Amino acid sequence: MEYTTLAVLAGLPEDPHGAVGLPIYAVAAYGFKTLEEGQERFATGEGYVYARQKDPTAKALEERLKALEGALEAVVLATGQAATFAAMLALLSPGDEVVAAKGLFGQTIGLFGQVLSLMGVTVRYVDPEPEAVREALTGKTRALFVETMANPALLVPDLEALATLAEERKVALVVDNTFGAAGALCRPLAWGAHVVVESLTKWASGHGSVLGGAVLSRETELWRNYPQFLQPDLKGQIPWEALRARCFPERVRTLGLSLCGMALSPFNAYLLFQGLETVALRVARMSETARFLAERLQGHPKVKALRYPGLPEDPAHRNARKYLASGGPILTLDLGDLERASRFLGAIRLLKAANLGDARTLLVHPWTTTHSRLTEEARLQAGVTPGLVRVSVGLEDPLDLLALFEEALEAV
Repeated sequence: MEYTTLAVLAGLPEDPHGAVGLPIYAVAAYGFKTLEEGQERFATGEGYVYARQKDPTAKALEERLKALEGALEAVVLATGQAATFAAMLALLSPGDEVVAAKGLFGQTIGLFGQVLSLMGVTVRYVDPEPEAVREALTGKTRALFVETMANPALLVPDLEALATLAEERKVALVVDNTFGAAGALCRPLAWGAHVVVESLTKWASGHGSVLGGAVLSRETELWRNYPQFLQPDLKGQIPWEALRARCFPERVRTLGLSLCGMALSPFNAYLLFQGLETVALRVARMSETARFLAERLQGHPKVKALRYPGLPEDPAHRNARKYLASGGPILTLDLGDLERASRFLGAIRLLKAANLGDARTLLVHPWTTTHSRLTEEARLQAGVTPGLVRVSVGLEDPLDLLALFEEALEAV
């Protein structure tokens, strides 16, 4: 079935009362009738025991995400940041190394530098070009981490080439697909990525009022090269032999949910499940508007530089055409310096907030917000300059947005 069909049909459970829609299971624990039934649930993981591990509402969301991203398994968690951390926990051990793309989201860099370092994990940052990555990989590398589209540099890596390299070197390619909009814009697993992590807070939600994240993985034999999947677990089983490719998502569920408690609320799961029904329609409309704005504002005398992957002259255009369903709903304006960016943001009659994918257009100044805790050198390396403004295009009328932008640019 096509994406838009799966978005409204996939994951809907059969309800004993005939409910047309997803029920919210707002309970903490699930009972069992006998000692033997409880013992079996704890031993096999089948059925429901405690909402921290899984619940029927979250399970429906996982089924829908699996269909939309083309995944073998999905695990939903409290936030996108939790999803990234849980995936890395499942992959890494003390002494391991990660090769990561330069220009990652500021909070991801913070997670890698301030948390993974506590685990004895080393992270190396390189340009996400196959040759640069190849040179950075060592015998200790366990993960290659990139984003579908760098935030906010808007560069799109060659996912297929990186997947081929990762397969060759037996390293997991992990792609943050937040900008891929739950598969509506990009499906990295189809291009060979082993793992996808994403924030569902953004386009999957669409209304900016709920947090959520997900880890997804595909069918692969890669995990038999990782020691943690070849050692007996508490049940005496070898994860790879017992579960094959499902050993990775099961480890994510155990570490991220059962042990670390990064559980997604059933209320949030319900809202995200509904948000996914319209994500393709929203992203298509937002992308059309973003391209319209980019074409009209490109070359504006008050705009020093404009980035939008949908424009033929943009540095990311070649890969964007291959991997993205459209140019996407994000563009950036570089107004030259901090003072001009401040004047612009003070004058524009649109919302300023550090979020993406909302039905409303949102603007943010990464230099002083999302990337402010990084060193100046690290910010510039990430493509963040003092005059840069990131624009997440919403569902407003394109002509109204253009008028608001032109009005604000007069104040620069």
